[in-house]
Amino acid sequence: MRAFNENMTLLQKVPVFLTLASALRSVLASPTSQKSISSSSDDADDTPLPVVIWHGLGDDFSGEGLQSVGAMVEKINPGTFVYYVRLDESPSNDRTATFYGNVTEQVAKVCDDLAAHPILSTAPAVDAVGFSQGGQFLRAYVERCNFPPVRTLVTFGSQHNGIVDYKACSAADWLCKGAMALLHGNTWSSWLQSRLVPAQYYRDPKDMDSYLEYSNFLADINNERELKNETYAKNIAQLENFIMYIFDDDTTVIPKETGWFEEVNGTEITPLRARSLYSEDWIGLRALDRKGGLKLKTIPGEHMQISDETLEDTFDEFFGPFKKSAPVNDQASDEL
Repeated sequence: MRAFNENMTLLQKVPVFLTLASALRSVLASPTSQKSISSSSDDADDTPLPVVIWHGLGDDFSGEGLQSVGAMVEKINPGTFVYYVRLDESPSNDRTATFYGNVTEQVAKVCDDLAAHPILSTAPAVDAVGFSQGGQFLRAYVERCNFPPVRTLVTFGSQHNGIVDYKACSAADWLCKGAMALLHGNTWSSWLQSRLVPAQYYRDPKDMDSYLEYSNFLADINNERELKNETYAKNIAQLENFIMYIFDDDTTVIPKETGWFEEVNGTEITPLRARSLYSEDWIGLRALDRKGGLKLKTIPGEHMQISDETLEDTFDEFFGPFKKSAPVNDQASDEL
């Protein structure tokens, strides 16, 4: 924690440090082991944990809306270092990468970037917020690498259980329209599964055989195949909180209930806690729920219509100093 505080001081006094850090990122070695997010030596420190933000489809790391969210994080918890995930230093290329690219490779890049970052890698933990597809990508980060470790993960309108359709394109957004046209084509081809981002979290309950055989990304991070990755469940269970928001009137993400891992097959909806993914604890959600860390919340309105009040309340309750813990629901249930 001492190293983290020293780096924070340097960051505040020497703005050019970030530029130098970016140049060093490619040559700094990645850590070889994960650090624990529980350390008594850090309990007395009131420095806010860094916050990592991953944007959604069609956005980029420099977007005005995303930057305003970061400013809000700093307003609620002054002194917070905010890191915006980017897949390219060019905003235009970063936006393109939300449509086209191999998600497995993209997550691996983010794992490397965060592990090599001089501020993030010396923090005892980080908090993370993902918007739309950025939410399931941050969850993949937790499951697959998690260094620096995530304390609290917040997702807004994410596609944790996949999509059967995506209506996200404006009339003049030809980049988006081209991606959606491909999505509705040969979804399960190896070419699309390694290049079209939304296809890699496409999941049709009526065609699970194709999904389990060909899915490049979602079937793996949801641990739905016969061979389970125990590390995925362990890492999710070690979160302090996992808060999943869905939008009441979401018509962009289909089905909207995917944001809560609910299974929607036609008109039949199976809640998360009634699914094998939960009861057999494929990714650690049941263990996290048992300790009061799994929270399902709703927001009125359409996809990504988030009020400042909701954001401020979330950042105030769940983010901040390492020693801070959000209230835990003490109502234990044998059904969990």
